[in-house]
Amino acid sequence: MAKYILFDTETTGISEEDKIIQIGLMIVHGKNDFEIIDELCNTDVPIKLEAMSVHNITPDMIENKPKFANTKSSENLSKYNNKENYLIAHNIKFDLGMLNKEGFKNEYTLIDTLRCAKHLYSDMPFHKLQYLRYALDLYKTEEDEAKKLNITIKAHDAIGDVLVMKLFLSKLVQKVKDEFGAINPMIKLAELTNTPVLIKAFKFGKYKGSNIEDVAKKDSGYIIWMRNNMEDLDEDMKFTLDQYI
Repeated sequence: MAKYILFDTETTGISEEDKIIQIGLMIVHGKNDFEIIDELCNTDVPIKLEAMSVHNITPDMIENKPKFANTKSSENLSKYNNKENYLIAHNIKFDLGMLNKEGFKNEYTLIDTLRCAKHLYSDMPFHKLQYLRYALDLYKTEEDEAKKLNITIKAHDAIGDVLVMKLFLSKLVQKVKDEFGAINPMIKLAELTNTPVLIKAFKFGKYKGSNIEDVAKKDSGYIIWMRNNMEDLDEDMKFTLDQYI
């Protein structure tokens, strides 16, 4: 039977040199069979103040913790690392990138709940996990779920975010069943993870809130300028702009 590993990381920052200092794993072995791992780990990279202000992890909290390679999380990620099992995260590109810095080479089938959210909840203005937590009323059931699994819920805490992700994943599974019928929902979510999203409206810039297709018709030069000059565009925005150039 396939294993489903939901995970999240907290890090020293979001730059190239930054590393993992907390990881939360939820390993789903079967129905009602969950293994929870919540660990802090040490690194030689200093924690940036900006990161500290988000996750509240301070240098003294990780001082005597093991390096990531010596954590139970690292051991389990390696143990189940094959394509029959699923590795699941919200914005998995970031978290997987952090694992890669620790020498991890992925063989899992990947599910990015962020990209799946963009596909299946395209009418929502935002798709960050904390937004979805309230937009889909996940917060109303999370306390009961947390008690069952002995998890403390905190925003921007690795295992707390994993719990919210678990609840959201259930919503995604139901959404796939409703929209695509009898297909295996996990296989479909993996497919959607690898399918770029055609974004409907701008969420930033001088045309914030405007339909991208409409902007492309009246100001194609802006679309071309964005694509050629904004280096930090994500894959979905690059894909979208390319469709209208």
